[in-house]
Amino acid sequence: MANSLHFGKFAAVLPAGGLGKRMGGNIPKQLMQLGNKPVYQYSLETFLKMDEIAEVVMAVPADWKDYFEKELFGMFSSRFGKLNEFIKNKLKIVVGGKERWQSVENGVNALTSDAEYVLVHDVARPFVSENIIRDVCETLINKGSCLVAKPAIDTIKIASDGRVESTIDRNKVWLAQTPQAARIDLLKSLYARIAKEPLNFTPTDEASILEFFGEPVYIVKGESSNDKLTTPEDFEIFANRVAQKSSF
Repeated sequence: MANSLHFGKFAAVLPAGGLGKRMGGNIPKQLMQLGNKPVYQYSLETFLKMDEIAEVVMAVPADWKDYFEKELFGMFSSRFGKLNEFIKNKLKIVVGGKERWQSVENGVNALTSDAEYVLVHDVARPFVSENIIRDVCETLINKGSCLVAKPAIDTIKIASDGRVESTIDRNKVWLAQTPQAARIDLLKSLYARIAKEPLNFTPTDEASILEFFGEPVYIVKGESSNDKLTTPEDFEIFANRVAQKSSF
């Protein structure tokens, strides 16, 4: 159940700027049809309907911005009727950056609500649950910056040129997911520092930026249903999951 004390404290940024090259095809993977709607709409609708979330910003490829705007606001008009104005006020679409972290930066800088915290979630993880989102919100308030992650269940090997060099203690290994979250003012301050002194690596997620600047990042335990859609094989698995849900 939502905590009324948390209403409006959080915003969400959904980077959808990648073209999903590992999926193949002629359209971004977030636009591929999964069940009766595109991949990106699953997580977007989850965030939009939660009272804790004051604002949602999607960062999309520049060439697809008009498409997303027409598709989304047209859909909300037909499906939600009078709620459409509410949805319009809660949702904003911006152009993503060259790298994922820059798309997130664009999204964070576009936030206009009074939210204190932002949750960053990849739309290629369509089945994120409200429970996970609320766990992230609670962790933000009670501990600080955090990310969702799954504990590793397989033995982890370090190898070079096809030859095993060592084995890692899997009890210390976590597989990163999203949302990844922090205070909005903290992320903006780190982006400003990066602008003055560019990083010597390309961050793959928000946690790696926070870690680089010495900020603690806490773990919220994830689940397999929140896995990422990356390959054609993943798509088959996700499509079967949707089909099973719709059969009940």
